[in-house]
Amino acid sequence: MRYKKLERAGVKISSLAAGSWAIGGEGWGDVNTEDSIAAIHRMFDLGVNVIDTAPAYGSGHSEEIVGQALKGYRDQVYVSTKFGLDPKFDWAENGKYDFVMQECENSLRRLNIDYIDFYFMHWPDPKTPVSETMRALEVLKQQGKIRYAGVSNFTKEQIMEAEKYGKIDVIQPPYSMVNRSAEELMKWAKNQGMDAFTYGSLGAGILTGAIRTLPEFDENDYRKEFYDFYSEPKFSKVMELLKTLDAIALEHGGTPAQAAVNWSTQKAYVGTALCGVRKPLEAEENCAAFDWQLTEGEMQKIDDELLRLEI
Repeated sequence: MRYKKLERAGVKISSLAAGSWAIGGEGWGDVNTEDSIAAIHRMFDLGVNVIDTAPAYGSGHSEEIVGQALKGYRDQVYVSTKFGLDPKFDWAENGKYDFVMQECENSLRRLNIDYIDFYFMHWPDPKTPVSETMRALEVLKQQGKIRYAGVSNFTKEQIMEAEKYGKIDVIQPPYSMVNRSAEELMKWAKNQGMDAFTYGSLGAGILTGAIRTLPEFDENDYRKEFYDFYSEPKFSKVMELLKTLDAIALEHGGTPAQAAVNWSTQKAYVGTALCGVRKPLEAEENCAAFDWQLTEGEMQKIDDELLRLEI
């Protein structure tokens, strides 16, 4: 495992983080709780020291599973969760002071822990002044219930506005070969001292190479409508990209998923890359990415291919 020291938080975290959206179950087909916990434990045992979750993942179920998985590991793991989506109103954005304070208590209870290391606002709330939200985060820091504050899915302008009222330690944008929309944001944030926890590192599974023909997902599978690369014309472009990843991975005795993880985590502006796992074998494959790394030439080759394919 490789590690990076976060500039503002000052802690050393693994370049790979355990993501837990899928283990919440809702929207991801069938998920086995025992397999999920075993997968998380395998990542911890292989050196991963960050796990990310959220109340919105399975309506709190993901946090509960993470809470079970943390038993015996809490002292060696940084816990990241989120707030700001209100289940009473179909998960609408809510950054109001009282809601943030109550959400923190709910997450602490589900996770069965005394404090949260990284606490992210899941999405911006256009109806609530960000000053009110930041006040809640500052109070939670003072109370010792959270250690570091973060924002997810915020624009540069929204981050700058939030910083007028408190310190943003980390950001969480989407980032992978199939979604580079936040690249400039992360470069700017890194220059400000804010490190990025990137999500969607494997493109919801498409960069693993496990899917090579246009899939027909279950009715309750988010991927069917949530990602443009699971439909044409982008799907065929990603399949072409996978040929390049196949060839590069073969040179290292690795897999396309490992090439994708290395490509992301070798970027200077990426603090850690979230990778969701539901089974121990997936955890082992993801962590094995750090047994090797891409050369500068291979990084450039992938970047050139992304430009050529217009992904």
